[in-house]
Amino acid sequence: MALSMDERGVIVACTACGQKNRVPFGRDGGNCGACKATLPPVGEPIEVPSASAFDALVGQSSLPVVVDFWAPWCGPCHMVAPEVERVAAANAGRYLVAKVDTEALPDLAQRFEIRSIPTMAVFGGGREITRTLGARPAAQIEDFVQKSLARA
Repeated sequence: MALSMDERGVIVACTACGQKNRVPFGRDGGNCGACKATLPPVGEPIEVPSASAFDALVGQSSLPVVVDFWAPWCGPCHMVAPEVERVAAANAGRYLVAKVDTEALPDLAQRFEIRSIPTMAVFGGGREITRTLGARPAAQIEDFVQKSLARA
C-alpha cells in the first residue's frame, strides 16, 4: 500500500497512536503532532498525486528519490511492484521511493520522455541522475540506485 503525499510533504501515520502527520520533504522524520512519538522514516512507496507534488518532492527532498514510472495496464509493472515495496522498506531513511502512474499523470510521462514502462529513475538535488528500463528484482534495483548515487 503506497503512502500519500501532497505539495507540502508525505502523510505518515504514527505507529504509536495512528494519527496522520505531514512530514515536509526537506525534513527527515519528526514527532507526531498528537502523542509526540518519533515518526518512523518513510519505508513504503509514495503514490504521487500530481505534477506539482512530484516537483515539490524531487525539488525539496533532503533524500534521493527513486521514481517508479508505471501504468495500471502494464503486466511487468505489477510484477515489479512488490520488489519496489521491498526496496522502499529496506532503505527507509536512505532514500524515498515514489510511484508515478503515467496514465493518471501523462504530463510527467511526457516531460521525462517515458517511452517504456516500468522505468525507474533516480533523482537527487532536484534533477534526474539516471534511469533504467524494465522489471527487476529488489537486489538489482538497490544495486542500480547505489551505483547511480555513487556516480552523482
